[in-house]
Amino acid sequence: MEKNTSPAKSGIIYGVLFGVIMVLEFTVMYVIGMKSLVNTMFGTIVNIANYLILPILFIYIGCNNYKKNINNGFVSFIECLKIGVSITFIAALIYAAFSVVFNLIFPEFVDEMVAITREGMLKSNPNLTSEQIESGLAMMKKFTNPFIVFPVTLAMYSFIGLFYSLIVGVIVRNENPQSI
Repeated sequence: MEKNTSPAKSGIIYGVLFGVIMVLEFTVMYVIGMKSLVNTMFGTIVNIANYLILPILFIYIGCNNYKKNINNGFVSFIECLKIGVSITFIAALIYAAFSVVFNLIFPEFVDEMVAITREGMLKSNPNLTSEQIESGLAMMKKFTNPFIVFPVTLAMYSFIGLFYSLIVGVIVRNENPQSI
């Protein structure tokens, strides 16, 4: 990459990789069966990977790449924030787009998830009334709407990226003394 590459642009490749990994995880989980995700160790591991390990890993790699290969060993705190948010935003964009297209191609997926959720709700709390169950499932169905899924996914992952970038930025920053 050129020396004048912006921090956000330098994170594009890592955002694409992160997004593709999340799409592949989802695809594998769908093939295996979505029941394997509900209240299982496998589901917990996937969530920890997608919301903790992978974002931090890709933000760290992106910031270090910018620091070592593009900016002569320097990266500011603000540049780390730009890199981290761009990585998670691009990953979320890919994942949200995939999710919307997937739900349009396989509309029965939402019904399957509703059935799994209902089963899980009854299993974890058998005292729930049918009104409470239906209320919870109605809320879940609202969040499968593409007009809600897309912006919520983008906002959520951007916030996650901002938060983790704050942490990674404190660790990897190396301010250029000439720019101060």
